[in-house]
Amino acid sequence: MDVTEVFNNAEQTPNRALPGNSHQGEKRPAGDEPDVVPRKISAEEHKRRLLELVEQAEDVPDSIDETGLKRMILSFEKRVNKNQELRIKYSNQPTKFVDSEVDLHAAIQELHVIATQPNLYGILVQFKAHSTLLQLLLHSNTDIAVAVVDLLQELTDIDEDNQEDSGIDSLIDALMDEQLPLTLVQNMDRMDESIKEEASAIHNSLGIIENIIDVQPELTVTIAKQGILAWILKRLKLKAFEANKLYCSEILSILLQNQTEVQKMLGEADGIDILLQQLATYKRNEPSSNEEIEYMENIFNCVCSILSLNENRVRFVKGEGIQLMILMLKEKHASRNCAIKVLNHACSGDDGGPCCSKLIESLGLRAIFPLFMRTPKRHKKAGPNQEELEEHIISIVTSLVRHSEGAQRQRLMTKFSENNHEKIERLLELHFKYLERVEVVNKKVEKEREQLLKYGEVDEENEEEFYMQRLEAGLFCLQMVDYTLVEVSQAGQDVKNRIFEILRMRGASSKVIKTVVREYADNIGDAMDEDDRRHEQERILQLVDEF
Repeated sequence: MDVTEVFNNAEQTPNRALPGNSHQGEKRPAGDEPDVVPRKISAEEHKRRLLELVEQAEDVPDSIDETGLKRMILSFEKRVNKNQELRIKYSNQPTKFVDSEVDLHAAIQELHVIATQPNLYGILVQFKAHSTLLQLLLHSNTDIAVAVVDLLQELTDIDEDNQEDSGIDSLIDALMDEQLPLTLVQNMDRMDESIKEEASAIHNSLGIIENIIDVQPELTVTIAKQGILAWILKRLKLKAFEANKLYCSEILSILLQNQTEVQKMLGEADGIDILLQQLATYKRNEPSSNEEIEYMENIFNCVCSILSLNENRVRFVKGEGIQLMILMLKEKHASRNCAIKVLNHACSGDDGGPCCSKLIESLGLRAIFPLFMRTPKRHKKAGPNQEELEEHIISIVTSLVRHSEGAQRQRLMTKFSENNHEKIERLLELHFKYLERVEVVNKKVEKEREQLLKYGEVDEENEEEFYMQRLEAGLFCLQMVDYTLVEVSQAGQDVKNRIFEILRMRGASSKVIKTVVREYADNIGDAMDEDDRRHEQERILQLVDEF
């Protein structure tokens, strides 16, 4: 905003109430500038003060040295103290302390220059300026708090290339020692998002959290415990979609990623129900914008993250999450492909049994197998791509085969016999597709192994790297497909006959399938205890022998 615009605004709103003063119940109009103007002053006086602020902002240097920073901090502290004294002395007379408030706001703006020289952050900490800034986050005048949030966001937004040479770690440590996340939550709780500046302050507060986690990921759990997780869950409940709700979903996704303790906290806070309520909107409705698509995907990713814990899978089933995902599969909306990904996370692994059982019980086979027979295309704006979708669907079917028991297993196995064994044909189609890819990478890996042997030996780390290359190239899907073939061959002689008939038609051998499944058994269950791992290996190898 230039000076002319400032003057125009001054003429339009010469008597704006001071936020946080004794005139309770009066709101600052949305869109006003964050400087503070008392009641009953003339438009000319308002112009003069605004012009002083503009001139002060123009006088702020582009850089500063250590001595200059110390002087700036001392000046800042004096203005803070003066404002506090006048507010106490004239608590019922805002016109008496408004000038000190304008001066304090200007002092905060001056401190932005420090962000250009993060190597000086240590001086901020040394002179306890960070502590003063945290106190000002709860200043009675929300304009002051907004200005402090804006400053802290800029101070913590460090370019990764310059991080090592900066004092950002010392600043973050100092801020966290004084419970910055908790103070941010207290400040956000009093913000009115119908006012543009205060909505922006909430966005910048979330930006501070993101900046801190980028620099020190190990603080994620501490940040979540200081009220940020609870505040985000509460904020997501608001129905209207806008920028801050999107940012909340992004921060929540960051908090949950690979953080078991935070995932547990969310489950215990009934966060799974909140997430499912958010997703229910997209059961039959499309997101209205690209931003809302991003929001929807963030919430789906959050659900995937929390399902790594068994106790959260139990809550997911209890909250009818499986049924919601099945309903989404039946629609061709943006949510369908994301729901496929969630079901894979729910059903896979050693703890996937209850989710698989609920999926079959809820008639989910009718929704899964048409997608298995023909992998859906990626939605034009959302969800995994077609290759990823195929992998998710194969994994779901494999999990169902692995975990189903009793009458549910019989229902599942019947699916592989119906319609002239079309699903067996699909399994073998996938087998040959991924086998071809794996054979290509096998040749590449063998050449790399030969090169290493020329100059030394192939160690365990090399072998693990080779195995990962093969998994990424298609071995993972091939293992799932071939394991499923071995399992369903137990469904009846007609199924087994059809498998071998197709293999003969393609000039292929069952030995390849056996070799793939044996390798799968050798590498299964790293997360299992030794007895469970050995038992599962023996079960799979027995299936191979009977194939």
